[in-house]
Amino acid sequence: MTDQRLTAWVHGHVQGVGFRWWTRSRALELGLVGSATNHADGRVLVVAEGPRDRLESLLSLLRGGTTPGSVTLVVESWDPPRGGITGFVER
Repeated sequence: MTDQRLTAWVHGHVQGVGFRWWTRSRALELGLVGSATNHADGRVLVVAEGPRDRLESLLSLLRGGTTPGSVTLVVESWDPPRGGITGFVER
C-alpha cells in the first residue's frame, strides 16, 4: 500500500488537555510520522504520513470519543506524502 499524507483539523476542547501527547502516542503506535500543532483559534492541526490504512486508523481514533478533551469535528484532507519527516512531534 502506498503512503499518503493526512491533514486533519481537530475542533473542540483539544488544547491544554493532553490531546497532542495522546495523538503523538497513537501515531507512533501506528508507525506514522508527522506532528500535532496547537493553533491560536483553539484547533489542533494533525499532519501524518504513512500507509493509508494506518492513517485511517488514526483518523478513526481522533473521531472515536476516547481522546482527551472533547472533539466536536475533524476535517480531513488527503495528499501525496511530502517525505522528509522523522518521528512525530508536538508543537
